[in-house]
Amino acid sequence: MSNDPLLQPYQLKHLTLKNRLMITSHEPAYPEDGMPKDRYRAYHVERARAGVALTMTAGSASVSRDSPPVFNNILAWKDEVVGWMRALTDECHEHGCAVMIQLTHLGRRTRWDKADWLPVVSPSHEREPSHKAFPKKAEDWDVARIIADYADAAERMQAAGLDGIELQAYGHLMDQFWSPLTNTLDGPYGGDLGGRLRFTFDTLKAIRDRVGPEFIVGVRYTGDENLPGGLTREDGLEISKRLKDSGMVDFLNVVKGHIDTDAGLTDVIPVQGMRSAPHLDFAGDIRAATQFPTFHAAKIQDVATARHAIASGKLDMVGMTRAHMADPHIVAKIMRGEEDRIRPCVGANYCLDRIYQGGMALCLHNPSTGREIEQPHEIAPAGTPRRVVIVGAGPAGLEAARVAALRGHEVIVHEAANDPGGQVRLTAQTPRRAEMMQLVQWRVAECERLGVTFRYNSFADAETVAAHAPDVVIVATGGLPHVEVLREGDDLVTSTWDILSGDVRPGANVLIYDDAGDYPALQAAEKIAATGAKVEVMTRDRNIVPEVMAMSLTPALRELQARDVTFTVTWRLDSVRRDGNELVADIGSDYGGVQRERRVDQVVVNHGNRPLDDLYFDLRPGSSNLGEVDYEALIANAPQTVATNPDGTYRLFRIGDAVAARNTHAAIYDALRLARAL
Repeated sequence: MSNDPLLQPYQLKHLTLKNRLMITSHEPAYPEDGMPKDRYRAYHVERARAGVALTMTAGSASVSRDSPPVFNNILAWKDEVVGWMRALTDECHEHGCAVMIQLTHLGRRTRWDKADWLPVVSPSHEREPSHKAFPKKAEDWDVARIIADYADAAERMQAAGLDGIELQAYGHLMDQFWSPLTNTLDGPYGGDLGGRLRFTFDTLKAIRDRVGPEFIVGVRYTGDENLPGGLTREDGLEISKRLKDSGMVDFLNVVKGHIDTDAGLTDVIPVQGMRSAPHLDFAGDIRAATQFPTFHAAKIQDVATARHAIASGKLDMVGMTRAHMADPHIVAKIMRGEEDRIRPCVGANYCLDRIYQGGMALCLHNPSTGREIEQPHEIAPAGTPRRVVIVGAGPAGLEAARVAALRGHEVIVHEAANDPGGQVRLTAQTPRRAEMMQLVQWRVAECERLGVTFRYNSFADAETVAAHAPDVVIVATGGLPHVEVLREGDDLVTSTWDILSGDVRPGANVLIYDDAGDYPALQAAEKIAATGAKVEVMTRDRNIVPEVMAMSLTPALRELQARDVTFTVTWRLDSVRRDGNELVADIGSDYGGVQRERRVDQVVVNHGNRPLDDLYFDLRPGSSNLGEVDYEALIANAPQTVATNPDGTYRLFRIGDAVAARNTHAAIYDALRLARAL
């Protein structure tokens, strides 16, 4: 048996968990009609197959109709859920993986205009800032029916063969009862801590009456709201002890903080540029105080930290949830002695940010996550090896090289710069986003392991490419900033890339016009403001940087607000002219009828990229497909068979920003879909 602390079994009541790694409850927003169907099942089964001991589904499954699924949650109040959960559980069990589910009532953390348009309910009328619904203050009959709904949902999960359930109590209805900030009830369910906890213990009793004493039941809860007037650390310790002493709870899953605002949520679930495992010691204190099974997850993205959490006795089970979205095969790689090959979670938080914007969870780094059926994580070898020439070593080119090499092809990559990375290298110039370089480093390491040939400082032209006598050419040359957006004065502005690369020095009084709504505007503002300059970020949109989603925006706004950066929405930069040593920016509006001006010494424009596609068009005449892509075949993972030019000697494709300005995930996904069928 291995001496690795992570690979030791753990006995939870009657259930033997084969190692100490788990996937904590989260909602990837894959349900269909509120049910965990094929996509949802494939996602969890992939991780079970690779060796994780426990997968916790849902974050969280809704127990009542007046808890509408704002995150496309599983509907645990429907009897139909039993069959779907049984199918998922049975298949995970085949791989020795335990399955649980998190149950909840969202309380005020939802909206009244979703699903059945029922009023939001909470133990006070206090609105949650994130979802903005003013709740109905719960009556006695609300409490009674919701307790019964919890018991019904628990019984359904037991019938589906799950190993246990977890009740959610941070930001949702259960701990809305706990917190003095959100509970203004009189009588049995309000008042002192004992009264505010009564809803939880009545719910636990109803569940136990329904499922019996052996079924595993845990609680995931906040042990400290970290809010003035809210639950304190001392409250959390007392709640932890009362949960243990109740005899109705089998494990504690501890978090720290509050999730009623974007900033609060981001502190509970830290993102890129924030400290790793910030609440691990707190969870360890709970375990030490209770001597009770304790689980925890919060940006524990690397195996070394997870191993420390177990070896030091801080946790009994360690959650690596986003890490398993980046690489579902973490446990298998640990067991094979291949920890250095684990695809790292870079904390970009594309997964959770998409959920909170109404999309399904996708990993910036791994486009197969959530697409296990259409885009399996394993790459099958090709029947006929070919020579593949790729131009560009950004994320798209590197992914194409990696996948083509896994297919068994000979792969040659030309890169004009000294180093790989493309735009990611610029992105990583901001210290908070330095983790992004792992996207590049992991792919380069995999490519080198697979024998890919790299030629740096090689500005490849059509003649260079043709000299390789390639079977396939993939152009991944990316794009260049586009700043020609003004009525006049384009020659007087600079791009965000120029600022980030250091090619242009920041001014002292700077207007940044953000007409793309993505990271470069934020990063340029941060770099300029760090010099002490006055900075205004202006956009014609109704919201600032709409392409940077809520959680990832939080650390950037903290930095920029601290430096007094100004954000101005609904105004448009029309033109720039010089007046002595100043630039005069003429400001208009899409809403019409107004005109303003700004006097500054530098104007920076963020308007996305235009494809760097000269090489592609130079290569088109010599290609057998003239660059054409069969989209149906691409989507179906079928070979590209377009042959419109009988004189062509190679097939030609372009991917990523060489096609159109999108994001890193799109570039990597382009490459995966194309290369896996070569």
